[in-house]
Amino acid sequence: MNDELFSRRALLRAGAFAGGTAALSQLPFAPLLGRRALSPDSVWPTVNAMIQRYVKDGKVPGMIAALGFGTGAPAFVGAGREGFDDPDAAGPASLFRAYSQTKPVTGMAAMILISEGKLKLDQPIADFAPEFANMKVAIDPDKSLDARPAKTLITVRHLLTHTSGLGYAGIGKNKAITRELDRLGLRPAIVTDLPIPGLGGGPATPGPDEFLRRTASVPLCFEPGAAWRYSMSLDVLGLIIQRAAGAKSFGQFVHDRLLGPLGMEDSFFQVPANEVPHLTTNYGVSAKAKPFAIDGAKTSIYLKPTPFAFGGSGLVTSPADYDRFMAMIVNAGQHRGKRVMSAAAVRLGTSNLLPAGADLSGTWIAGRQFGAGGSVGIGAEEGTYGWSGAAGTIGYCNVRTGLRSGLYVQYMPSDTYPIFDEFAAAVAVDAAHHGRGHHG
Repeated sequence: MNDELFSRRALLRAGAFAGGTAALSQLPFAPLLGRRALSPDSVWPTVNAMIQRYVKDGKVPGMIAALGFGTGAPAFVGAGREGFDDPDAAGPASLFRAYSQTKPVTGMAAMILISEGKLKLDQPIADFAPEFANMKVAIDPDKSLDARPAKTLITVRHLLTHTSGLGYAGIGKNKAITRELDRLGLRPAIVTDLPIPGLGGGPATPGPDEFLRRTASVPLCFEPGAAWRYSMSLDVLGLIIQRAAGAKSFGQFVHDRLLGPLGMEDSFFQVPANEVPHLTTNYGVSAKAKPFAIDGAKTSIYLKPTPFAFGGSGLVTSPADYDRFMAMIVNAGQHRGKRVMSAAAVRLGTSNLLPAGADLSGTWIAGRQFGAGGSVGIGAEEGTYGWSGAAGTIGYCNVRTGLRSGLYVQYMPSDTYPIFDEFAAAVAVDAAHHGRGHHG
């Protein structure tokens, strides 16, 4: 087994690739409306061919695309099974590890509290977690933990947009910080129970209160608001949401305010035993080796409780469920006639929330913007909002055109295959074909 391939950094590094998905915002989807008499495969033949090719070539056991527009029902295009050794077909109700695709859900949970006045966008999180009142900034975060006092308090805005200065265990260039986070067990993500180097061992992740205390003890990578750095900010934000709402737990808040009202009955932070038959298997892959099961359904690490619901990576969901979340966003906070969020909260969450002057150079979002836990398009891509996950899932919508698009598969690292770019290109071809009046 190649230790570098299966290291935490290698497996999680691709958890935020927007890739070519932003191009979906520019497509002429209106001609596709009203075509429900056609099968999804005939409306989306290029998408279907792409999925069929990956499955036929044995690169993945199964893959599902979810595509919808406005208030219309989604089309599901897919092929294959939930695992190479699983006889169950992959489908709209199959369960996929969302990883960082959890972040927009956490972001919108924060928007709910902001709209209700229980949180403020530029409110210091020290108001809810006093441990963060005296943060320090590392002088050279790559080499040591030597630090100076921070000049700026971390705010809710900073957590929403990855501009807090917090690190991410095992990811990024700030090696001294990531090593310290690992040493303290500050790893709010789960991958496998298998003894794979870099993914197991070390101190256990602590409970929510101790997690915040330890996190506040580690120097920041930079002054809050100064730059964009992918981080565990949304995991910290989930615990701030819990305290601001006076909720039993962050997971309970998300269930009561989002998952429940949206009818997302197949979305969990811990998969119940009775849902195992619907759970997919996650694989480690490389260009040279056959896929290797790193988290099987029957023995999945997601069947076990975590210290708390990880707001940055913990959700397991289905293509049908996550499409309901996307549909609520494109419909300004309503779903099937029910008001889940205020329209103002959705507008704010899908707008640019980056602090003025934040340095984006050399980052995944250079040339773009960032909203509530997800990237935001500008220019021709205006209206796009969403994010992707480290195991190949992706969920984007466009609040201007009404498009909802999702792709669901399970393999890591997700940049081993160019699936995200190919998906965007395939959707573009099919939309352009129908936009020219072809109805084949």
